[in-house]
Amino acid sequence: MKTFALVKFYYATIMIFLSMAFMIIIFPFFPRPYAQKIGAWFIRLLIFIPVKVKGKMDPDVQMLVLNHQSDVDIGVMETITMRDLAWVAKKELFDVPFFGLMLKLPKDIAVERDNKSALVKLLKDAKERLDDGRVITIFPEGTRSSGKKMLPFKAGAQMLANKYSLRVQPLVLINTAHSYNSKTKQYNPGRVKAVFMDAFNVDKRDKDWYKNLRISMQKVYDDELANSSSDR
Repeated sequence: MKTFALVKFYYATIMIFLSMAFMIIIFPFFPRPYAQKIGAWFIRLLIFIPVKVKGKMDPDVQMLVLNHQSDVDIGVMETITMRDLAWVAKKELFDVPFFGLMLKLPKDIAVERDNKSALVKLLKDAKERLDDGRVITIFPEGTRSSGKKMLPFKAGAQMLANKYSLRVQPLVLINTAHSYNSKTKQYNPGRVKAVFMDAFNVDKRDKDWYKNLRISMQKVYDDELANSSSDR
């Protein structure tokens, strides 16, 4: 049984790798964001991940914040919107062979943690992407959570939203860790859910908006699991 589970996992991993390689190959021939969308759709189709979308993306959104549980989270997000997403990721990922190229080609945003001097570049890069009509997209937890409780949110998203008074929309992903988890080498094809919450304009005078955002996202996650046994 364990052997079959590993075979399934490695099949999914190879399909994800091939889809990413395909995106890199076609990138010079397809304007952004189409190469990313095509590669993401290949991932979803090849590893059999249908997505149920609840709610709609706000047409005026400037920043999306998502919970993070799986390596397929980015692929799922790219396929449920045609907007040009500018992902924020830690700088170390940009230096990873092959994977880093996937971040560099579409000009995603690198962030250096614990480096205050790098904050100026982060703000500058984010402003450039916003001026180009892109949507800043970020996992505020900073890394994948291993359970059903979201990790504490790091300050980066709050800083960007406060600086530019952004229109923010939270999105809650459900069941992605069950579908594909590289930490536990688990792959279970099946439906995942993406829940668009209401967008809002950030008012930096509200000191608690970011803390309350995490609470409201966790509540949506918990409620969706409680109301749908298939998402557990």
